[in-house]
Amino acid sequence: MIEVPIIECVAGRGIPGDRYFDFKDDYKGQLTFFSLEVFNELCAVLPVHDCSPALARRNVITRSADLNQLIGQDFEVHGVRFHGMEECRPCYWMDRAIAPGAHEFLKGRGGLRAKILTGGKLRSITLRSHPERSEGPRLQNLRFTN
Repeated sequence: MIEVPIIECVAGRGIPGDRYFDFKDDYKGQLTFFSLEVFNELCAVLPVHDCSPALARRNVITRSADLNQLIGQDFEVHGVRFHGMEECRPCYWMDRAIAPGAHEFLKGRGGLRAKILTGGKLRSITLRSHPERSEGPRLQNLRFTN
């Protein structure tokens, strides 16, 4: 997983180059979001040091967004429209990839699986100095649409 300045979102298909691009028709996880605040809380509680949110294997890391509120909602980020499908449930392997207890801690906070409704590009707000340690754009805010 690497952080990139821009990702292309293709409506109904996903992100070119992602392992789930064109995975199956109408796939509900064409793009995944994860909260930086949840990751930081996880690191403080377990405690975990020198760990990257990339280990959660989500496409987009967000700030200041309650991702669970987006389940069942249409929303827009940088002009790209999405539909929040369901929680991106954590996997048991997170206990090995991040730290023992990560799987349990992330239940109900594992991120958001979304369908891409309109194509476009997401641009990173903040590109970290260690691109090899994280993934996807960091988004400050999400704009909600009906």
